[in-house]
Amino acid sequence: MLVPIMVRTTSKVTAEVLHYGDKACMLNTTHSHLTYAMLPVVCEKVNSSEICESLTLNGTKYCEWGYNGLGIDYQVLAGPAFMAVFTVVGVILGVAADKYNRARILAYCTLIFVIAIILMGAVEEYWHLVVLRMIMAAGESGCNPLATGILTDLFPEHQRALVLSIFNWGIYGGYGIAFPVGRYIPDLNAWGLFVFSSKSFQQGISLDILPHRLTAFGHPQSWRVCYYGAGIVGIVIAILTFLTLREPERTTIGEEGTGNNKAGDSTLESGKKMPQVTIWHVIAQPRIVLLCIAASIRHCVLGSASYQPPSASRSMCLTCVHEVLLLVVQNLRAQQY
Repeated sequence: MLVPIMVRTTSKVTAEVLHYGDKACMLNTTHSHLTYAMLPVVCEKVNSSEICESLTLNGTKYCEWGYNGLGIDYQVLAGPAFMAVFTVVGVILGVAADKYNRARILAYCTLIFVIAIILMGAVEEYWHLVVLRMIMAAGESGCNPLATGILTDLFPEHQRALVLSIFNWGIYGGYGIAFPVGRYIPDLNAWGLFVFSSKSFQQGISLDILPHRLTAFGHPQSWRVCYYGAGIVGIVIAILTFLTLREPERTTIGEEGTGNNKAGDSTLESGKKMPQVTIWHVIAQPRIVLLCIAASIRHCVLGSASYQPPSASRSMCLTCVHEVLLLVVQNLRAQQY
């Protein structure tokens, strides 16, 4: 879950380069340490670019007018572009997981979404980012149901709760890591690299005037390193998945210890087939409906808190601590079963 959330935490610097979303008055990066109480006029309350760029503190301008990474473009990118594809394709891959080799499907899904992640680091237009995010969602949507099914068959019933809770560390760990990665990596001149889009060269920008920071047209480009780094790690995992993961024998919860030949099962003795459970039978269960509602509310809260402007960076440590504590509590609960 690092990259889906990282799209939100890097939204401001990405919008500055790709030119999408709303423009607003914001506290500039050189004065990000200031609190609202220290400012004569709060930048966010100014609606004019002229007034915004004229505000000074001790003779120094502390506000800037530019893309804030919000607006309808950001909402489409963070929400429907990902979730619409994720939910639909996730169900399709879940059905496929019940019929075909899960290990192989998981490997292909991993490869698809990590390639999309790497390409997201090289985008030059807003619509490139939207399309690649949709492709990433399609690949990532199969990882949870496929991995959960494989883990359920690899481990005995009395260990499954603990195993699945450890598996979920990746989800919540990704949430927590996305905040410091999306906040601090874009501010770095990572490894002294300088990335320029093809547009820069088309307009004749000379290599003799490379700025100190990783920039193109004056905007930081180190946010691309976030995607490149996550994609490289993903490629390694995809290769390991292809080479090492094998399809385990499928089992049914509750059948362990009863033997492969269930002589006492009158249904099997009479030659009758077990009734087929369709997706509609699953969705119609009240407990599934309640779980879906609860999960929707939870992710709505997490999503609304994911956008990370520079002025809110001091709350990031609390977010990371919350994620770590959540992992510990989940692990302790799982060990009680």
